[in-house]
Amino acid sequence: MDQYTLNLLFVGASFALYIGIAIWARAGSTSEFYAAGRGVHPVTNGMATAADWMSAASFLSMAGLIAFVGYDNSTFLMGWTGGYVLLALMLAPYLRKFGKFTVPEFIGDRFYSPTARLVAVICLIVASVTYVIGQMTGVGVAFSRFLEVSNTAGLLIGACVVFAYAVFGGMKGVTYTQVAQYCVLIMAYTIPAIFISLQLTGNPIPPLGLLGEHQDSGQALLKTLDQIVTDLGFNSYTGHHSNTLNMVLFTLSLMIGTAGLPHVIIRFFTVPKVADARWSAGWALVFIALLYLTAPAVGAMARLNIMTTVYPNGVAEQPIAYDSRPDWMKNWEVTGLLKFEDKNGDGLIQFYNDKNADFTATAEANGWTGSELVVNNDILVLANPEIAQLPGWVIALVAAGGLAAALSTAAGLLLAISSSVSHDLIKGQLNPNISEKGELMSARVAMAVAIAVATYLGLNPPGFAAQTVALAFGIAAASIFPVLMMGIFSTRVNNKGAVAGMLTGLIFTVVYIFLHKGWLFIPGTNSFPDTVDGSLLGITSVSIGSIGAILNFAVAFIVSNMTEDTPQEIKDLVESVRIPRGAGAATDH
Repeated sequence: MDQYTLNLLFVGASFALYIGIAIWARAGSTSEFYAAGRGVHPVTNGMATAADWMSAASFLSMAGLIAFVGYDNSTFLMGWTGGYVLLALMLAPYLRKFGKFTVPEFIGDRFYSPTARLVAVICLIVASVTYVIGQMTGVGVAFSRFLEVSNTAGLLIGACVVFAYAVFGGMKGVTYTQVAQYCVLIMAYTIPAIFISLQLTGNPIPPLGLLGEHQDSGQALLKTLDQIVTDLGFNSYTGHHSNTLNMVLFTLSLMIGTAGLPHVIIRFFTVPKVADARWSAGWALVFIALLYLTAPAVGAMARLNIMTTVYPNGVAEQPIAYDSRPDWMKNWEVTGLLKFEDKNGDGLIQFYNDKNADFTATAEANGWTGSELVVNNDILVLANPEIAQLPGWVIALVAAGGLAAALSTAAGLLLAISSSVSHDLIKGQLNPNISEKGELMSARVAMAVAIAVATYLGLNPPGFAAQTVALAFGIAAASIFPVLMMGIFSTRVNNKGAVAGMLTGLIFTVVYIFLHKGWLFIPGTNSFPDTVDGSLLGITSVSIGSIGAILNFAVAFIVSNMTEDTPQEIKDLVESVRIPRGAGAATDH
């Protein structure tokens, strides 16, 4: 059976499974559409949360960013994992105890203000739409290669699939679909990694293989990789080369952005009890760890495989001829995500760091006039089985896994957007007397519109999937996380402080991002280059969320202290949310 047919079978079967589950578990009420009737088991919810979390950025792009940068991009792993611990300990159980359907509803009630609820809806939509652009980018990448269609056609197909199961299923349908998607994506990620680790190191456990011996060279795998990349003018793979301040701010932005992402938070509204919210977060970390512990090995081994493909006899010898390039390169060239330009006309593929001034003399001595191979970071995980010459069924499984990762998170984000529009904006602000049937219909229409907008923006994303997602984390970190923390742990912050803080964090962060990425992400409209040296404050756009969060906290407390105190009934409400049910006062014995 040829590869294209295998891809169709695996991808088609997975889509049929998702749509079948959505039909079986379709939402019949607003409670089921928003929170799956609050009847999801913690283990099931943990698995669904992991799928919701492990997006196209985690599955497709993160390993690619680690592969081509190395240690410095381990910030993605540290920030995202640390954020889940923060969410599990400090937010999830308290928000579940509050008993609301959406994040803006909690903010509106806690800060006794329809304005606060409306501003929270705006923050949620801006962060979620930015995030979903990255998911649709990943859908286009996967479809364009494995179904042999254009990137645009791939995006449109993916949008139709999401529409088919998310619009009708709501949170109930999405939850059980995400459980199936987790099973698909984790197998698709780990099985090729096991094969490749066996090939390169003889160890079937990828994290151990990463720290093991490279069989061909007889030395440590990471040492071999360091040697190859530095011989071609690249930075060492295991060294720290980036700006430390940006690295710290970026990690912090990812952490608090994780804890402030609405599509993750609403998953904890689906469990029966407060204790189940904690257990859900714990199980989610277990399921996420299976992929995140494997990702560094996937990145390093893929980078090594690419370098040895281009330089099969070592970097001291001639690189491979373009006419002799392997089939995987030919396959990805068709998508436009891998490009070759023969700059010196010798028919060979030169792949080196032509931005390194110290390597210029070596390149000129070899007759090289520039690096000739461009590999999009987002293709690395999808191309890995082909690079390692694994069986066709593994390649097809990875195709299904990549799409599962992108579609699962896209569905969660779209659900968060539609819930806020229908429940917080339409029912909470515009038409409080709307019927349950009307609210359910408005939620579905809102999701359909959100899918259309996300698809359009996904055609011209502001960066690789993980980079686009990082911007969304910055927005969530600056606008939503601080108000949730202050809403739970501070009775001093009042409605005016919350609104002022959210608006400050959101406007500052979004404007800063647009100044560096272009207004509304339109190419060529940026005022500053998005680099450490060229950026406005020496802080890149993906790291600015931390500063936005600090401004949010500061403005909220300053405004609150300058205005009236929080009403006593709200203080009592906050105390009741924080104190475990049934706890009594301490007694002296």
